[in-house]
Amino acid sequence: MSSVLHVDLDEFIAAVEILRRPELAGRPVVVGGRGDPSTRGAVATASYAARRFGIHSGMALRIAARRCPDAVFLPADRDAYDEASQRVMKVLERFADVLEVWGWDEAFLQVEGDAEAVARAVQEAVWQETGLACSIGIGDNKLRAKLASAFAKPAGVYRLTGREWWSVMGDRPTRDLWGIGSKTARRLADLGIRTVRELAESDADQVSAAFGPRTGPWLVALAHGEYDSPVSSAPRTPRSRSFERTFDEDVDDPAIVAAEVQRMARELCGHVAAADRLVSGVAVKIRFAPFFTRARSRRLSEPSVDAEAVAAAAATALARFELDRPVRLVGVRVDLA
Repeated sequence: MSSVLHVDLDEFIAAVEILRRPELAGRPVVVGGRGDPSTRGAVATASYAARRFGIHSGMALRIAARRCPDAVFLPADRDAYDEASQRVMKVLERFADVLEVWGWDEAFLQVEGDAEAVARAVQEAVWQETGLACSIGIGDNKLRAKLASAFAKPAGVYRLTGREWWSVMGDRPTRDLWGIGSKTARRLADLGIRTVRELAESDADQVSAAFGPRTGPWLVALAHGEYDSPVSSAPRTPRSRSFERTFDEDVDDPAIVAAEVQRMARELCGHVAAADRLVSGVAVKIRFAPFFTRARSRRLSEPSVDAEAVAAAAATALARFELDRPVRLVGVRVDLA
């Protein structure tokens, strides 16, 4: 019998840092930015010990330091995480008929036979060969396996198939579904739909009217636990690339913001061209002080890697902002054709 496993490495980035510094085991560890909480920057990850203080990914480092002054703050080291992830994926390859890697710390496996026995063997092998712990969800599709791994944390195994779906997920809020974020959950709540069961039993025409003829039925299918994307070993094709910069001090000069947007747009264009891809659109994100974020986008008339065309689209997107208050962060994303 074929099953899908979702392997999720526990507190991955923090765990890699603790492996390199065993004396930090059990202490609250926060990784992000330059590792200095007195400067601007955001939390990339926090160890479980740090999460007990309410520290989470995306939080400003300064806020994290206020919540846990005794935390150890470290800069991110992408090379170390790349190397650790590659070692883990080599272990997973031995157990999978098909392996689909989803970044540094997670992957889907298509396996045959006793899925729980395979999951336990995977956990043991990853631990023995890399020193890293993982949680594993077992499902009859990728959606259910992905959700199951969250119930398995930390370092456990959990099964979620069609048989268990309603008893486990029926009364949970819609935001607990993989693919539904807080914004979509709020829009569903405006329609009187708050739980997974309510979404599954909703009027498909009503949901489609609110979200569109493709997204509406997809949301209802998610609520039934349906997900037709198979596990695939084909490399995932990125849909976008982006850069962000958090200024050390708030910037109130629009010219500085505009120059940074232009620099990012042109540099991104170079990366896209090197990957033999084309840019179809540009989005600019501005975070105003203290923490108010907005984004504006602009489509290109046709896909291109012409730096002037991409930079011009970024400038047009930026012009849609009123830069009438200090800017904390600026980001540029290019969508790929």
